[in-house]
Amino acid sequence: MQILRLGLKNYRNCSDINIDFSNRKTLIIGKNAQGKTNILESIYLLSDLKSPRTSMMSDLIKFESSAFEIEALIEKNNTEIELEFSYNIDKKREFKINKVKSNPRSFKQTVKTVLFSTKDLLLLRGAPQDRRDWLDRAISQIYPAYDERLAKFDKIRVQKNNLLKSDYIDETLLDIYNEQIAVTGANIIFLRKKFLREIETVAAKKHLTISENEEFSLQYTCPESEADSICDYLKNELKQRKSEELCRRQTCVGPHRDDILFKINGTDAVKFASQGQQRTLVLALKLGELEIIKEKTGSAPLLLLDDVLAELDETRQNFLLKSINDDIQTIITSVDTLLFEEEFLKDVGIYSIEQGNVKKYL
Repeated sequence: MQILRLGLKNYRNCSDINIDFSNRKTLIIGKNAQGKTNILESIYLLSDLKSPRTSMMSDLIKFESSAFEIEALIEKNNTEIELEFSYNIDKKREFKINKVKSNPRSFKQTVKTVLFSTKDLLLLRGAPQDRRDWLDRAISQIYPAYDERLAKFDKIRVQKNNLLKSDYIDETLLDIYNEQIAVTGANIIFLRKKFLREIETVAAKKHLTISENEEFSLQYTCPESEADSICDYLKNELKQRKSEELCRRQTCVGPHRDDILFKINGTDAVKFASQGQQRTLVLALKLGELEIIKEKTGSAPLLLLDDVLAELDETRQNFLLKSINDDIQTIITSVDTLLFEEEFLKDVGIYSIEQGNVKKYL
């Protein structure tokens, strides 16, 4: 998979830009707050229909404009695909594939991306929600129906929460919601644990290569592994914590409360690992995610590196850059070219950006 061309109109600070991505590797350089990240964000948006930086789509519309537009030409399986995505101040979204209107699900499955930013380096120390978001997003790129399962679970959870907040609790209805929470929640947790087992295998090898003598492992908070046993586990937990849920007036059991535990040599990496160790772990995870998506979908995703190299030491920088195969299109943002060896820059398309305007870097 490769993005060949990107056009942005009134997207954040980019009024009207077009970028040629015919090189397998592209470097976009510029000072902070000039628009580097906006370009990567727009590409990510094509694959997720959500921004990794804001939950408000209106934030993406340029000041004093009424809408933004993203146009991209993608090459996938030797076929060129035109993508168009627009959003206006009336909250209307429009998706087109090859000039034909599309639905969100079909549109977002066209492009696969792995974004690695400075925010990801804080994954271990962030909130459980951050880790669940990373996990869910990675799974949805492999299993398109996963988003629907999440949406179904959230709908049931909201309905149950509304019941718990009401003046009268219908016990029969509560039992029905708990049954649905257990069944839909078990499906989500099963897929999460399956994916984590797969990425652990790949990431552990990469982690060992970087660290040389440290073993990395993952653990999901739900102890069961099979769908039926997970469902029984959730039913029991819901029964045990019923009084707590009634008191707090919210659903306290389910995949929306779970977390991922990261360990180095069997020790909790969040509590005891150094900053360097945690960054090695996240780097291994991202490279593992890249490899699994490629293996499962048959096409390498686009790798988006947003100012992350400046936060890595030389050993980790070199490992990351050398791990990028020629079949993986990589778009990198950086303040300048100083972090890159002359040999690496030979086949790289380089652009500079200033106040949302892009030009070829000489």
